[in-house]
Amino acid sequence: MTTMPAIQETECDILVIGGGTGGPMAAIKAKEANKDLRVMLLEKANVKRSGAVSMGMDGLNNAVVPGYATPEQYVKEITVANDGIVHQPAVMAYAQNSYTMIRYLDGLGVKFEKDGGGEYNMRKVHHLGTYVLPMPEGHNVKKILYRQLRRLQINVVNRYIATRLLTAPDGRIAGAIGVNTRTSEILVIRAKSVVLAAGAAGRLGLPASGYLFGTYENPANCGDGYAMAYHAGAELANLECYQINPLIKDYNGPACAYVTGPLGGYTANNRGERFIECDYWSGQMMLEFWRELQGGNGPVFLKMNHLAEETISQIETILHSNERPSRGRFHDGRGTNYRHRMVEMHISEIGFCSGHSASGVWVNEHAQTTVPGLHAAGDMASVPHNYMLGAFVNGGIAGRSAAAWCADNDLAPVDTDAVMAERERVMAPTRRDDGLTPNEMEFKTRRLVNDYLTPPKVTAKMRIGQQRLAEVRDDLSHLVARDPHELMRALELQSILDCADMAAAASLYRTESRWGLYHLCTDHPDTNNEDWFCHTMLYRDSSGRMAHRKREIAPYVVPVDVTEMNAYHTLRTQPRKVAAE
Repeated sequence: MTTMPAIQETECDILVIGGGTGGPMAAIKAKEANKDLRVMLLEKANVKRSGAVSMGMDGLNNAVVPGYATPEQYVKEITVANDGIVHQPAVMAYAQNSYTMIRYLDGLGVKFEKDGGGEYNMRKVHHLGTYVLPMPEGHNVKKILYRQLRRLQINVVNRYIATRLLTAPDGRIAGAIGVNTRTSEILVIRAKSVVLAAGAAGRLGLPASGYLFGTYENPANCGDGYAMAYHAGAELANLECYQINPLIKDYNGPACAYVTGPLGGYTANNRGERFIECDYWSGQMMLEFWRELQGGNGPVFLKMNHLAEETISQIETILHSNERPSRGRFHDGRGTNYRHRMVEMHISEIGFCSGHSASGVWVNEHAQTTVPGLHAAGDMASVPHNYMLGAFVNGGIAGRSAAAWCADNDLAPVDTDAVMAERERVMAPTRRDDGLTPNEMEFKTRRLVNDYLTPPKVTAKMRIGQQRLAEVRDDLSHLVARDPHELMRALELQSILDCADMAAAASLYRTESRWGLYHLCTDHPDTNNEDWFCHTMLYRDSSGRMAHRKREIAPYVVPVDVTEMNAYHTLRTQPRKVAAE
C-alpha cells in the first residue's frame, strides 16, 4: 500500500459517528425531529451487528419506571454511588426520559419482561432503589434498530472508521474525516452538527488472558471517540475514574449478577459466603471485591448452586441466548454447571466508560460538549452509570439537540490544510515495507497500562508509565500497515495510546482517593472533599499539550444529605453475631 488515495467529499446536516446503541437512536430522533434533515450514520463495521449490544441485551440496569422509582430517587442513587461527583442536571435529563424511551422501544418490538397483568416486571439490584428490568428475549435489539433506520431512510455508511473531527476557525464543528476499512479511501464529511457515539475505551488495559480482543467491552470500542474529541478541543471529565468490572474468569463477559441477583444468586468468597450486601457495580463494590481477593478469601465466585432447578434453567435461558451467547459454550468446555459449581469471577482490565463508571467527554443535559455543534452520547459521554438505556435516552437527547442546532447554523468552512495533514498521518504506516505491526505495538501499549496505570495507583509508577508510553509514541515512526484492515488497526492503536496518556495524566492530577477501586491512590489514600469535590477536566491547550482544570459541581437539583452520601461505603456484610447460651 504505497499509493496515496484520493480524497472524496460529501456533506450532510447531521453526522453520527458510531452505529452501536446511542448512535442509531441519535440518528432516529434527529430524523423524527425534522424529516427533511440529511442524517448520516457512520460505522466502521456494519450497523446491523455493531457495538456493545450486537447480540442483544439481557436487561435494563437503570430503568426509572413509575410505581417503582421516581427521577428524583434515581438521581439521588447515582449521586451517592458516584461519591457526589455528578452533573445532576444531565442525570435528571436521563431519568425524566427513561420511561418514555422504554415505552418507545416497547412499541418498536423490543421485548421486556412483564408480569401477568402486562406491567413491567421490575427487580431490585441497586443498593437503594429498584431499577432492573429483565429482557429474557432481548436478542433482537439491533435488528429492530436497523429496521427503524431503514424506515426513516437514514443514510447508513458502513466500513468507514472516523479518524479526526474537523473544526472551523471560529471553533464550531465542521465535520469529520473517515477512512474506508476495506479500500483505505479517505472521505471528508462536512456536517452542521456531529454526534459522537463511538463507545467505551474498551481496549485500554490488557485482559488477564493476554488476548488483545478478549476484553470485557466490545473490542471494536477502542477509545477512538475519546481521542477524536480530545484532538478537536473538547473537554473530557473525570478520566481517572476508571471502569473496572467483575467478570467471569478467563471469559470476556460479566458474571451478570444483575440477572442472577433478583433470582437469588450472589457474589461469594471461596467459602461460599456473601461478603457484600449489594451487587450493583460501583467503585466501592469493586474495592470490596479486590479486598476479598487480597485478604486470602479468593477466588471470588458467583454462587447459584443453592437455587432451585427451575430458577437455574431460567437463568441459563437468559444468559446463554443474549448479549454473550458464547457463555454457555464456555461453561460447557470448562465443566461448570450452575447446579453443582460456583462460577469463578475475576477483575477486568481498566477502561474508560461512563456506562459503568463516570469517565467521558463532558456533556451537559442537552448532550452538548464544549465544542459548539458537537454532541456526545452513550458510553463515551460523561453522564455516569448510563448502561444501554442511558445510551438510548442520551442518544435521543443528542439527536434532538443536533436537529435544533441545524435550524440555526449552516455548514462551517473546512480547513483544507488540516485535511491534508490528516491524510498524511493516516497513510504514513502504509508507506513502509517493514516495521512494527499494529498488534505488536498495541500489545506493548496495553501491557504498560497494566504494569503502571492499574489501581492501586502509585505516583512513581504512573510517571514511569508516562515515560514508557512516550517511547511507544516515538516508535510510531516504525509502524507499518500492509493492507486496509491493518491500517484500521494502526489507527485504533493510536487512539489507544492517546487514551493511555490521558488515563495517566488524569490520575496524577487528582491527588486523593475516590470512587473505591477506580481511583485508589497509594500516595493519597484519603478522600479530600475540601480540595477535590469537583470535576477534573482534561483538554488540549493552545500549544497542543495535555492540560487540566477543575470544574465546580453544579448545584444539585435533588438535595442529598451528608448522612446519605456514604451509603455505598457500607456494602460489606457484617459478621453474624452468635447469641450467648
